[in-house]
Amino acid sequence: MRYEVKLTLQAEEDLLRLFEQDLRKSPVRPEGDTGRRCVSPIDFVLARELERDGDLTLAERALTAITHGLATLRSSPWTCRKAAQSPFLRELVIPYGHTGYVALFEITDSTTVVVAAVRHQREDDYH
Repeated sequence: MRYEVKLTLQAEEDLLRLFEQDLRKSPVRPEGDTGRRCVSPIDFVLARELERDGDLTLAERALTAITHGLATLRSSPWTCRKAAQSPFLRELVIPYGHTGYVALFEITDSTTVVVAAVRHQREDDYH
């Protein structure tokens, strides 16, 4: 069985926010700041890579990982972990490096999966 995977407007905005940020707006944490913040994963990637001579291909690889992860929902959304009491609301964990991403989605009928949000695992505002 194949499922059609749709993105909500919020999920589309999440993906744009994750991968189309202006480099000049990328906040870097002050020295000694270890607290979690609500900043996008691209900020984490950019800050780290700019400190390592600026290899920005990691951002492209992260997008590829998310794309491949979401593609698995076409064939096997039921294998993902439940996100709430409803058996239809689930989370897809997308590994990437030492962390990764999480996609919140709902199986709306026998042929459709709707992705509601995509976040980096270090973000605070996922739920």
